[in-house]
Amino acid sequence: MSAHSGLRDAIPPQLRQLGGTDLKRLHRDWKRRPHPRLALLLENVASPFNIGSIVRTAAAFAVDRLYVVGRGDELNNSKMQKIALGTERFLSWEYYASAGEALGAACAEGFSLVALELTAGAVALHETDLDRDICLVVGHEDRGVTPATLAGCELAAFIPQLGKVASLNVASATAIGCAEARRQSWQGSRSAELPVEPDRPAG
Repeated sequence: MSAHSGLRDAIPPQLRQLGGTDLKRLHRDWKRRPHPRLALLLENVASPFNIGSIVRTAAAFAVDRLYVVGRGDELNNSKMQKIALGTERFLSWEYYASAGEALGAACAEGFSLVALELTAGAVALHETDLDRDICLVVGHEDRGVTPATLAGCELAAFIPQLGKVASLNVASATAIGCAEARRQSWQGSRSAELPVEPDRPAG
């Protein structure tokens, strides 16, 4: 018996890594839960590595739509595709010449627009109502979401941080935003399933 097989045998069953069919079973229950639509608007995100990471995150969280504002070739970049590992095939996206056009398209499709940005009136992400059809808006790595685009959003949300770094990489922030949106919808669906206790008689 190899040392590696001995280590595997020592791992408690609930901590063993999954693969294949078992991995599909792990996510099956979550996929069956009702959840609102989720979209992303990328305004001038420049790095193919960030875009690739965002695309993979979007595919993992079943993002319904990508509104891409920028050069118009981001999702065809070979570096992006290397990071995304082919997950772009699971997504629906469209390029827009301006953020205004993308905002209009998202609104027309019924999404409420929430910018992930550090603004004076930003609301903590976990205190933001994301349990509805939401389009999260993210911006350029250095400049962020432009003022004109912020003006077209319903509100801005920020991710509270405890360390000495005051901001996150755009791909990391997007991943946290998507996870929080799905968490809220899953939590809401679980709360709806809880039985309601009957009123006790007075006295």
